[in-house]
Amino acid sequence: MAEIILMSDPKIAAIPVVDGGEPLLDVRAKAPFPVDARKQDGSGGFAHLREGVLTRLVEAGSLLPDGVRLLFVEGYRPPALQRSYFERYAAELRADHPDWDAERLRDATSRYVSPPEIAPHSAGAAVDLTLVDADGHELDMGTRVNANPEESGGACYTAAENITAPARANRRLLADALTAVGLVNYPTEWWHWSYGDRYWALATGAEHAVYGPMELDAY
Repeated sequence: MAEIILMSDPKIAAIPVVDGGEPLLDVRAKAPFPVDARKQDGSGGFAHLREGVLTRLVEAGSLLPDGVRLLFVEGYRPPALQRSYFERYAAELRADHPDWDAERLRDATSRYVSPPEIAPHSAGAAVDLTLVDADGHELDMGTRVNANPEESGGACYTAAENITAPARANRRLLADALTAVGLVNYPTEWWHWSYGDRYWALATGAEHAVYGPMELDAY
C-alpha cells in the first residue's frame, strides 16, 4: 500500500485557501441520483455541496454503467459538528490507548475524522457516497460507509487487500468515475471524495484550495 498522507499532516494546513464564495447547493433539488437519509439533520446541511463539486458529481454519475448509480450519503458538515466528531473519536482512541502522546492521537484520529480547522466536509467540498444497483440496493464495497479502521480491521482503506474481489471491483468502478471528473479520494476512507479543498490541492499540486470551511448560512 502506498504511503498515505493523513489530514493531520502539517502540509495540509499550510496550503492557502482562496475562496471565491461559490454557493452551497441542495443536492436533493439538483442531482439525478438518490440521497440517503442516514445523515439527515434538521437544517438539511448534510445534503449540500459547493456548486462545482455537485456539477462534477453529476458528471461522474453519467459515467457509470447502466444499472449502477451513485448514492449520496453526506456532503456539508458544519464546523461545530465536525469538531464534535473529531473530539469524540479522539476520546475513544485515548481511552483505548492511554500511552499515546498528543501527536500520535491526532494522527490516528485523522485517519477517520479530519481535524475541524481544515475539514473538507466543512468546506462543502467533500462527499461520502457509495454505489447502488437499479433497485437501490447498495453494492458490496467491502465495508459499510463510515466504517472506522478498528471495526473494519483496516478494510475501510481504499486500497485494502482484506476485501473480496467483487468489492475491490466496485471500489474501482466508483474511483474511475470520480477521478475522471477531478475528485480525489482520502485513502483511509473508500467512500470519501473531494474537490477544491486543501487535501485536493495537495493531491493535485494546485497552488491553493478554492473552498475553505464555512457556515451553511454564510452565502
